[in-house]
Amino acid sequence: MRSGDDMLKQIVEKSALDAEFRQQLLDDPKSTISGELGITIPDSMNVVVHESDMQTVHLALPPDPNITEEQLEAISAGLCCCW
Repeated sequence: MRSGDDMLKQIVEKSALDAEFRQQLLDDPKSTISGELGITIPDSMNVVVHESDMQTVHLALPPDPNITEEQLEAISAGLCCCW
């Protein structure tokens, strides 16, 4: 099983090389990531993709420590790299 970091690296690298994939990722991140990685992302999980530029800083805060059982299962299955 690949780690969340490995999956994220695969997505970021492909988005840097493939403009069509990058646009699909921006337009429909869940479907694009699911298709690329061959995984199912739970309906309850939101995926937001931010495209950086030189004038914008994106700050990702850690999740609320009070996660649900479904989120915990997704984390343990390697479906989420954010926790």
